[in-house]
Amino acid sequence: MRWPGRLAAALLGLAAVAAAVPAQQDLRASEAGLRWTGEVTQGGLIKGQVPAGASTLTLDDKPVTIAADGRFIIGFDRDAPTAATLTVTFADGHRLVRPLTIAARGWNISRLPTLAKTPLPDAEFARIRPAEQAQIEAARRTVTDAAGWRQAFSWPLTGRISTLFGSQRIYANGEAGSYHSGIDIARPTGTVVLAPADGVVIFAADHPFTLEGNLLLVDHGMGLESAFLHLSRIDVRAGDHVRQGQPIGLVGMTGRATGPHLHWGLRWRGARLDPLLVAGAMPVATR
Repeated sequence: MRWPGRLAAALLGLAAVAAAVPAQQDLRASEAGLRWTGEVTQGGLIKGQVPAGASTLTLDDKPVTIAADGRFIIGFDRDAPTAATLTVTFADGHRLVRPLTIAARGWNISRLPTLAKTPLPDAEFARIRPAEQAQIEAARRTVTDAAGWRQAFSWPLTGRISTLFGSQRIYANGEAGSYHSGIDIARPTGTVVLAPADGVVIFAADHPFTLEGNLLLVDHGMGLESAFLHLSRIDVRAGDHVRQGQPIGLVGMTGRATGPHLHWGLRWRGARLDPLLVAGAMPVATR
């Protein structure tokens, strides 16, 4: 009388193993379908593909847009924490959770213990600046059909990098100044600036701003945006579609600048990115 019971238990065990194997295979297939290229590091940008059947993607529970073909991008701020969680949810409700280790970077920090931080802005700056910031923030809420995020970015011009992304000064009493949010490229006034990728112009200043000077913002889609500061001239207008390599303006020293250069900044949903990690090493200057 014991054998039928044992046989039934064995059969149930085999059925459980058989059921588990396809589930494990499905999980491995899902993991294989989630892939990306780029550097998971502070200031970095990755471009990826979700598995078939994925319905949503989140980074630390914040939604990440997925394109119709399953592609996505994610940027990591200069001060991003070193751990994050990427979660894919499928149409049938099951989830794929991938922990990410975001590599920390060292930054060019200048310590100036005998120098006090710049005094508070004067009254005229304080009066003008809020309206400028409001215009910039309003422009950044613009939604476009730009698809330049899919491209390999190129440099808007070649030249000597005078200030690296992420560099910062620490003043007397340990007071930190704002870190440098882009790359400065020193070139003479009038040097042509090219679009680093396809995009839509979301802001073209009609007068120099107090800090940025003649400011140009180009949306590349999926939350990725370029900012070009201190231009001597802007050659495109808000709403224009630009192509990679198209002239968009000229180098200058408008706004708060001590010499002619281009400040190129990149942001993904407010996270500030390092152009060196997005566009690669600076090519040898040819123009």
